[in-house]
Amino acid sequence: MKLLVIDVQNAVYTPALYAYDTFTANLTRLIESARRTGTEVIFIRHDDGAGEPLSPGNPGFEIAAPFSPRSGERIFDKQVNSPFRDSGLTEYLRRCGENTLMITGLQTEYCVDASVKCGFEHGFRIIVPAYANTTTDNAHLTGEQSYHYYNAFIWNRRYAACIPTADAIAMM
Repeated sequence: MKLLVIDVQNAVYTPALYAYDTFTANLTRLIESARRTGTEVIFIRHDDGAGEPLSPGNPGFEIAAPFSPRSGERIFDKQVNSPFRDSGLTEYLRRCGENTLMITGLQTEYCVDASVKCGFEHGFRIIVPAYANTTTDNAHLTGEQSYHYYNAFIWNRRYAACIPTADAIAMM
């Protein structure tokens, strides 16, 4: 199993996120547990291209301090919502013989959704720990509505096993 931490970058990791404190605590616990048990933690960063807040060289591009990668932990950069396209992640996971991914991060309806669905399409078993992904309000749904819509309705038992964070930690 590998723990994927999607787009927890300074530009998008803000207190405006739904259940910000719970998300922060859960993701911190998952990363610490993964490190303690030898489960590889893989970070994904979104790169919107030169001149954008989410581009290399801008402070917003960097992974937020509470989740900082340790020396030797892999970081894959992507230019689209899915980390499985043109980032090298898919090839790396295949070389490792990996078949189970625990997916966490930002934002639920964008890159986390693409990660869950594309990972499933690539044949990986997907685990989504509760309150280890989140998002902000958008023009159609609140962050809370988006969170519950994807975690309880769209992903669970279709693309992923959406489980309590404590259960996810016990799997490591």
